[in-house]
Amino acid sequence: MVTAIDEIRRIAGAIPDPEMPALTIADLGILRDVRMDGSGHVDVDITPTYSGCPALDVIREDVERCIRDQGYTDVAVRVVLSPAWTTEWMSEAGRVKLREYGIAPPRQQLFDLQALKIAVECPRCDSPRTHELAHFGSTQCQAVRRCDACGETFPHFKEH
Repeated sequence: MVTAIDEIRRIAGAIPDPEMPALTIADLGILRDVRMDGSGHVDVDITPTYSGCPALDVIREDVERCIRDQGYTDVAVRVVLSPAWTTEWMSEAGRVKLREYGIAPPRQQLFDLQALKIAVECPRCDSPRTHELAHFGSTQCQAVRRCDACGETFPHFKEH
């Protein structure tokens, strides 16, 4: 049986990220918790990918609006900064969507959060022969890389 909390989590989780609309806030792992008390008050916790994320206010407003549009009138969206967001919170579906969108997904971290240093594969030709051109791309969470095999430039969602 689907509960009200499950429904609210589904509604909120389906909201697209304003900077990367191919991904939802659930794909990114930004949606942290949903609670509802006996009076129907809904609390939603979100954690931004960066504490200074310029899309944070838009995400908060979208979450609040979408939940209210479903008839839940008493909604509070809380920004939780600790623990800090990590790319480990990103879903596997989110990683696949990034790659399909042309952005190299963050590499998986292993061994108690010590990143295994492996190549960033080109999302166009899958070559591991790539190099970083700029540490910051169109957003703070992306770098710009070039593939040495096909010559294409592409964004890489950095690990953190």
